[in-house]
Amino acid sequence: MEVFVFSLFNGALYGMLLFLLASGLTLIFSMMGVLNFAHASFFMLGAYFAYQIADHVGFWPGLIVAPILVGVFGAAVERYALRPVHRFGHVAELLFTFGLAFVIEEVVQMIWGKVPVPYDVPASLNVAAFVWQGLDYSAYRLFMLLISIGIFVALFFGLTRTRIGLIIRAALTHPHMVASLGHDVPKVFMWTFGVGCALAGVAGVLGGNVLGTEPGMAIQLGPIVFVVIVVGGLGSLGGALIASLLIGILNNMAISYDFSLYPIFAVLGVEREADGVLADLVNLTTGGIAPLVPYLLLVLMLIFRPRGLFGTRDV
Repeated sequence: MEVFVFSLFNGALYGMLLFLLASGLTLIFSMMGVLNFAHASFFMLGAYFAYQIADHVGFWPGLIVAPILVGVFGAAVERYALRPVHRFGHVAELLFTFGLAFVIEEVVQMIWGKVPVPYDVPASLNVAAFVWQGLDYSAYRLFMLLISIGIFVALFFGLTRTRIGLIIRAALTHPHMVASLGHDVPKVFMWTFGVGCALAGVAGVLGGNVLGTEPGMAIQLGPIVFVVIVVGGLGSLGGALIASLLIGILNNMAISYDFSLYPIFAVLGVEREADGVLADLVNLTTGGIAPLVPYLLLVLMLIFRPRGLFGTRDV
């Protein structure tokens, strides 16, 4: 029982970190229709900015300042680079953000080097919040969970219950009418993109000291974020939350229980003493294929429900 609870807890924590990262991408896509391939690079920038700030004035100022810097940088990217590309269509936008991801990675390597930097969990939160069945539950991970829940609630009510949220949603579907009411639609899109990038920055600040802050972190986590928004449904904030939790929990359960996959091969008539490639396959366990779980889920979703769990448009 304790293994189940511990796996559930760790899966939920990992899932909420994915949601923090995916929420910004979902916001940008749902409001602007831009699929930002460089989104995970803004996550990486958040981690590096927080590391640099924490090195001088501590973690807490970094938690505030780093996402703001990432958000301002994201807004500048939208204003001076992405907006001119927008008139050439979505393919041009995809290629631009694809190239931007590599540019950011190279710049990060030039400034901070190719090896991981010592960005650590703050000492005040590097303690056990409580102990259950002999297992420690980290105070920092609980803090991450609370921040993630707070951001989901703020985004949900901000977009559905406030005047600013109504203007942002109306600007996507009726930009000319919103403009005729006196609102600066390009500026609305610019700051929407900036806020989405700032959310990625928050994920970088919180996740960088747990997952490791190094130049490859964007490539490692970026593909899973796209799995999250496809499985949850393009543009669906609630779908992104459910998909993040689902992927996080399934991944942790697969590792914790480490079931053998041989019964599946036995049904197909494959003997355990098989030779060659089959010898490796029949001895696989769920822990061994845990990194593939998100992508298997993506394939199944695209086959049976292309618009995702809560999406309203096909991929």
